[in-house]
Amino acid sequence: MSPVNPYDDAATARAVIDDAGVVQRWNEGARRLLGRSAAEVVGRPAAGLLAGSGHGPPAPPGPDEERRHGTLELRHRDGHTVSLWVLAHRRRTEEGRPDGWLLVAPVGGCPGPADDPLTALALAQSPCAMLVFDERLRLHGANAAMARLMELPAARLRGLRLTDIDGQTEYAEIEELMRQVLATGRQRDVETFQRVAGENRASAWLARIARLTGPDGAVRGICVSVHDFTEQHAARVRLQLVNEASVRIGSTLDVTRTAEELAQVCVPALADFVSVDLRDPWEHGGEHTGPPAPPVTLRRAAHRSITPGTPEAVAKPGQVDEYPAGSPQAESLASGGAIVAAVPSGDTERWRTWDEVRFRRVEEYGIHSTMSVPLQARGTTLGVAVFTRFRRPEPFTHDDVLLAEEVTARAAVCIDNARRYSRERETTLTLQRSLLPRHLPPTAAVEAASRYLPAARAGVGGDWFDVIPLSGMRVAMVVGDVVGHGIQASATMGRLRTAVRTLADIDLAPDELLTHLDDLVLRLSDESGGDGTGEVGATCLYAVYDPVSRRCTLARAGHPPPVLIPPDGPPRPIELPSGPPLGLGGLPFESTELELREGTVLAFYTDGLVETRERDVDTGRALLCEALSAPSDSLDETCDRVLETLLPPGGAADDVALLLARARGLPPSRVATWDIPPDPALVAPVRKQVLDQLAAWELTEASFTAELVVSELVTNAIRYGAPPIRLRLIHDATTLICEVSDTSHTAPHLRRAKTWDEGGRGLLLVAQLTQRWGSRHTGEGKTIWAELGLLDEE
Repeated sequence: MSPVNPYDDAATARAVIDDAGVVQRWNEGARRLLGRSAAEVVGRPAAGLLAGSGHGPPAPPGPDEERRHGTLELRHRDGHTVSLWVLAHRRRTEEGRPDGWLLVAPVGGCPGPADDPLTALALAQSPCAMLVFDERLRLHGANAAMARLMELPAARLRGLRLTDIDGQTEYAEIEELMRQVLATGRQRDVETFQRVAGENRASAWLARIARLTGPDGAVRGICVSVHDFTEQHAARVRLQLVNEASVRIGSTLDVTRTAEELAQVCVPALADFVSVDLRDPWEHGGEHTGPPAPPVTLRRAAHRSITPGTPEAVAKPGQVDEYPAGSPQAESLASGGAIVAAVPSGDTERWRTWDEVRFRRVEEYGIHSTMSVPLQARGTTLGVAVFTRFRRPEPFTHDDVLLAEEVTARAAVCIDNARRYSRERETTLTLQRSLLPRHLPPTAAVEAASRYLPAARAGVGGDWFDVIPLSGMRVAMVVGDVVGHGIQASATMGRLRTAVRTLADIDLAPDELLTHLDDLVLRLSDESGGDGTGEVGATCLYAVYDPVSRRCTLARAGHPPPVLIPPDGPPRPIELPSGPPLGLGGLPFESTELELREGTVLAFYTDGLVETRERDVDTGRALLCEALSAPSDSLDETCDRVLETLLPPGGAADDVALLLARARGLPPSRVATWDIPPDPALVAPVRKQVLDQLAAWELTEASFTAELVVSELVTNAIRYGAPPIRLRLIHDATTLICEVSDTSHTAPHLRRAKTWDEGGRGLLLVAQLTQRWGSRHTGEGKTIWAELGLLDEE
């Protein structure tokens, strides 16, 4: 309910009458005016106060009428007629429902403006609409400009308070400010929005309140001057919208989210409904250049309405729609400029011919004005944004067009950036997936599981991992991280992963492998540019596990240390010499060897898993150990639990690689070793011992091939190697491995024997009979090995 002045004020007559015409309140001013007390009037029909004249009671007000004024003939208590000008305001509840009328009328007279020097002075000094109040805040006078704005006779209003003239809440607030100015003398400005005569919408007004003093310095009253600053306010609103658009649009590199932000910024500030339709990019990541020829196919990216549920929308987000020639969307895209269509002018009548559903929506919701603005950035036509008004009565103006073009231009750049980022990210992800192992190879040495997650915002980086089967049933495990993000980091990662696999095949020790890898990173930096702009950096952790000895050798180059989870104890980080990151050059790497019991799990990871902006590395490692401490037979479940525990819901800020490996030991019963005397005549007894061992292992199906391979390798070691010579057989469920070691460092090689040569075919025969063969250098010399597939023999 609009506030009213205290009813004990006798300077103004006030009465409240409900919608049934019954008096509800009656103040002292009304008693002085008609001589009737509140007890005599309240609760009785107000029509009983009218004088018995031939004019009859006034016509009842309309339901939407907010204010009435006029002269009434009222009957005084003593019987005489009082002719009185009365101003009536519609009262409303806090919910906005009508709640009767407030009637006010001045009691007594005030000096006229022409005879009052104070009012004359104020009118002479004010170039705009103005009100003058005395020290009791009663209206003393109003100039003609103000009378036109109020649509009330100024002479009739003298003696009323501002809240008597209009009962809206804003006027009560202004009257309170007038009281403060009267007491302090400090000028106050108030901005308000009011509709004036001849206009169908509210204008912006600036009311300036100043205290008036006489020549003697005494406070005489208040002057309120009112200025129309609608244009300035509209310009300020437009500037605020542009500023808001620059802040809110483009907060992410997601195309759909950017389109949603454009619609959110413009509703309701610029339009009642906004839709954003985009052209689909060409295949293989291309974009459309130049204006499209109709019909234009667009996909709805986002829309927003002041009405919940956006019932005005014809298309749903993600839906594809076609716009023919003559449609505002097609015309704006073809012309490259904004197209404004107004219903009263018949611009939308042609919609009926190509989209009856859309035309019915126009009629149903009273849409009267639309504006289609193309989304263009860097010479690329991305789509169109359509602004619609149906609740706001005013059509789109030229200033609205300029504002929409400014906002959509900013949004178009953000959408283009998002699409470029999406294309590069998808390309990098494709490259990354092609370089990372799709499936970890099954090995007898370890059971492994892995995860890779690209960064949520920074893009795909250079994290990688690998499991590499080595000779003698050993296995190499590696995890690394290339500095940076994007295609360059992924390409560098691929080169390093290939280099690691190549170096692992020649069975380098972990510290030696990292030294060679460090040299490679230095060469890559030199190839990328000597000015430092193409400098390559990386970290790496490399480990080799032998299931026969159950020993694991590890070395790292600036990489986070792995975590060891024993079968019957809490997880703990492994103490390893940190080593310098790859690419510094000239610094040594150190290896550490430890024994792994059956079932021990090693966790390898990159820093994106444990290091974030919200927590330090130590806290992240503690969380990692906590996540790894929960018992589980499934390494895949453990991987998922680790990622769920350490990564935020929106994804990691950096890419993450995680590799878990559970060690398996090979029982001694599956390994047989013989020391071979350097005598060719003793090769036959060795073959007999091998056949007996294969029979004990129940591998008689592989006896013929194994006998030939052992004979050739042992004979070759006796003939070309150096003692001592040792033979070792290893087998698991699928593979039989034959190894012959000696102290010579000379590497064997295949050669082409001539037709009449008596030798030179031994290694060629081994290569043909086995799945693979090779040699590795050891601290004591070399080992020649060959693998036979048992499943193929069955």
